[in-house]
Amino acid sequence: MKRDNLVFEILEKEVKRQMTGIELIASENFVSDQVLKAMGSVMTNKYAEGYPGRRYYGGCQHVDETEQLAIDRLKELFGAEWVNVQPHSGAQANMAVFLTLLQPGDKFMGLDLSHGGHLSHGSPVNSSGILYHPIAYQVDPDTGLIDYDRMEEVALKEKPKLILAGASAYSRDWDYKRMREIADKIGAWLMADIAHPAGLIAVKLLNDPLEYCHVVTSTTHKTLRGPRGGIILMGKDFDNPFGKTTPKGDIRKMSSLFDSGVFPGIQGGPLEHVIASKAVAFGEALTEEYRQYMKQVKKNAEVMAAGFVSLGYHVISGGTDNHLMLIDLRNKFPEISGRKVENTLVQADITVNKNMVPFDSRSPFLTSGLRIGTPAITTRGMKEEHMTPIVEFIDRIISDIDNENLIATVKKEVNEMMADFPMFAW
Repeated sequence: MKRDNLVFEILEKEVKRQMTGIELIASENFVSDQVLKAMGSVMTNKYAEGYPGRRYYGGCQHVDETEQLAIDRLKELFGAEWVNVQPHSGAQANMAVFLTLLQPGDKFMGLDLSHGGHLSHGSPVNSSGILYHPIAYQVDPDTGLIDYDRMEEVALKEKPKLILAGASAYSRDWDYKRMREIADKIGAWLMADIAHPAGLIAVKLLNDPLEYCHVVTSTTHKTLRGPRGGIILMGKDFDNPFGKTTPKGDIRKMSSLFDSGVFPGIQGGPLEHVIASKAVAFGEALTEEYRQYMKQVKKNAEVMAAGFVSLGYHVISGGTDNHLMLIDLRNKFPEISGRKVENTLVQADITVNKNMVPFDSRSPFLTSGLRIGTPAITTRGMKEEHMTPIVEFIDRIISDIDNENLIATVKKEVNEMMADFPMFAW
């Protein structure tokens, strides 16, 4: 068959872009060669609706093996009692949980999208906001931290059936114990979406939601450094606050409901090539090498956040506990939008994403902030001493944002720096 040059030439350009630039998008990472190889494997040829040992197609004996391996490794990684590795994405994992626990029109509570929440936590253009009734909690305007007292006030007043912990752009740890206490007061489910900090949680660098939450979802492609996909997990403690549809504490029946929520609830055949790749990534995450990688991600983020603060930038909450930081540009550059900065930095081969900040005065299409993360650059081998030069690159460009000569100069310096770091150094 003739080689499709149109596609592969584009792929080659993307390889070059990734290798020569500084990747600071908090939700992106670089996978190992074996994760990449498994995802491009013959498992993509196999249809396997159902679950290991319970398929609707023949010839599934080997996909059963890889999926069961992914299940077993994920259980070990998080100390979970039950997991589902089939969701195609984190958003679909969330959708499956909502479908299982809520009825259309039911209230649920999540972090305000403009304060760091995720699209699948109640956006009016997402199924979570279309099918259900989202109620928002927010961060404190003075500290930038989750306001748990106000969260409790809203929960007691609105009585949502589910409370969701988790964010797309929040740099601090979560008080799952406090949130469980709030949920128990109103008989609500407590769910955590740990898509961003999952890797840090797995190696015990952040609080463990499985100890307090009824159900936990995550992606597999951010700090977990696997292929793009989603997962659902449950811990050993599963109390049913409603006592209606399932016996209290019967995790077997709840796991069956969640399984059905994924298939046939929201999707058909699982992506078994991706699941094989997930199994590889979970195996990598069980190693001491990965634990050291996560520690470095956290150190790099702390140093980078401190670097921005030292230059006068407003880092929301004053710093970070995890792998990311949210920068409000308005105190230093009130006239410059996040979109302008994102687009300009791309010209210098520095990739970030614009992001709304709490109480933003601009629209989601412009924004007043930037979200920056360290997982990808840490995968490439960067350490604390490399964070200051990166902060300085960004500051130089924002400070003279329309200077094309400066942009070209910084791009050259960026390319020279990244030539010393392979795509996957860990």
